[in-house]
Amino acid sequence: MESIEAAGFLFDMDGTLVDSTPVVEAVWTSFGHRHGIDPATLLAYAHGRQAVDTIAHFLPELGEAERGELVAALVAEEVTRTDGIVQIPGAVGLLEGLIADGAPVAVVTSAPRELAVARLRAAGVPVPEVLVAAEDVTKGKPDPEGYRRAAELLGVPVGECVVFEDAEAGLAAAVASGARAVVVGGHASPTTDGLARLADYTGFRALLR
Repeated sequence: MESIEAAGFLFDMDGTLVDSTPVVEAVWTSFGHRHGIDPATLLAYAHGRQAVDTIAHFLPELGEAERGELVAALVAEEVTRTDGIVQIPGAVGLLEGLIADGAPVAVVTSAPRELAVARLRAAGVPVPEVLVAAEDVTKGKPDPEGYRRAAELLGVPVGECVVFEDAEAGLAAAVASGARAVVVGGHASPTTDGLARLADYTGFRALLR
């Protein structure tokens, strides 16, 4: 796929605009060891989801306050670890071009806003005016709330938007939202059947309809 036309452009962050894999894997692996959870199983579930949902899944015996403390500790650690975070190839140029053209652009992430902004800036990716973060929704991915909220804030019908996503939870959210979903990277599952796909954004153009 060399180009796509849409009235609005919605992007996931981790794995879609920025590559923060080394940081994410290190933080969650350490968390898994501390709590007796297999790191590979933990990472497979966590990708694309809010940290609070991942912790609730693996540590259901914890109360809301305890889960909140663990999330706060994880975010505090991740915010300070930006070394090695880079753009997905072509992401910076793509967003810069869309924003310069006045296209409706949003980031919809499972990360808290502070962490999202830190990672985008570390990778040199522009931070759009509309950024729907973990604290802006009542239900995280795979629920479509975040993508529908972003389209609403942009003033564009979600069915006229395209969503760029890399993870199962996010792709499920994108499809459920009614937007057109594009897979960024190599993830494959029944959810991705029939969806357009990009390895990265090298040579790709997004055109405002």
